Order: sequence, then C-alpha cells, then structure tokens
Amino acid sequence: MNQTAVLPDLQAFLSAALRRQRVVGAIAPSSPALARALSAVVPTSGTPVVVELGPGTGPISEVIRERLAPGSRHLAVEIDADLVAHLRRTRPWLDTLHGDAADLGKLLAAVGVERADAVVSTLPWSLFPGETQERILREISEVLAPAGAFTTVTYLHALPLAGARALRRRLRSAFDEVLITGPVWRNLPPGMTYVCRRPVNRV
Repeated sequence: MNQTAVLPDLQAFLSAALRRQRVVGAIAPSSPALARALSAVVPTSGTPVVVELGPGTGPISEVIRERLAPGSRHLAVEIDADLVAHLRRTRPWLDTLHGDAADLGKLLAAVGVERADAVVSTLPWSLFPGETQERILREISEVLAPAGAFTTVTYLHALPLAGARALRRRLRSAFDEVLITGPVWRNLPPGMTYVCRRPVNRV
C-alpha cells in the first residue's frame, strides 16, 4: 500500500466513524493481518468476480487487488457517500458502488454482474437488527456462485452480544459449511473470521 495514502485514509475513517457511529462498527481500519485472513478466499487464478461489502477506506481492497489476476473484476459496496468519494478518488481501480448491502442483487445487476466468486465483508453485523442480518445474508446467498465463498469478520469484544450470537445462528442456517478461523490478534480490536460456503435454501 502507498504510504502517502495512510493519513488521508485514517482521516476519512475517523470522519465516518464520528459521523455514523451506528454504521461503523470498528474503532480502526482493518489491519494487514485481518485483511489477509479475510481475503484468503479470493481466487488467485482465472478471472473471478469479487465483491467487497463495507470497504471503508480500502485496506482490504488493497490486499484483494494483490491476489487478483488481470481481467478479474473487483467491486465494493459502500453505504457512506463520503467514503465512496474517498475510494473513487484514492483507488480508481476499484469499482465502488454507492448503496446498501441489503440491496446487493440490484446493485450488482445494475452494473451487469449476476454472480460473485467471492464475497468479503467487514459489515458491523452486531449493530444490525435481525431482519437486516437475514436480508443481507439472503442477498449474499443469491449472488454467490455455487463454488464461491463468503467471508466476514466478528470482533472478540462483540462475541457475547446478542447481535453476534444471532449472526452465528443465521450463518449456520444460511450456509452448509461455516468455518471459524482466528483470532487475529494483530488487529484493533482483535477479530475472528467466518468462512462460509454452499448457501442453502437459495431462492
């Protein structure tokens, strides 16, 4: 990552965190260690389509980009307009979509994408009500290719929260395989990743 982008990224993150405290769940941008753990499901060969949910200032986007071969497609869905503008300015190679992950299918269809080979998320699940969690997971299940994988993060301090417990139940109901990896201690706060494959009950 270009070191000259670190300060602008941090400023953009802090601005979003203060402005949207109920949407930004992390207290700092994702670390390289967490980014590597989350992006491990991204294919390194072929020309896959990768969708990132909640890219923030783009630290995971950078790691995903390093894994992708030429001809791949990398899209990111971000709900915060200022962060969208920041990503489009600092990472023009990233196809940044302004919208809600709960409308994932429509957002991707609007840019000609029907299926994703990998979906990588840092959405703050524990802050979402149950119906929002379910809707986003349905959207992910619908766009994920049969051999694709979905990965997301939960933070250790949030594990006891009702939202985090509900997420674990919903993941196990939505996917045939759910693997928990980590913890990733070299992140603030420390996190764990869920790697999910083979959606069930696909409409």
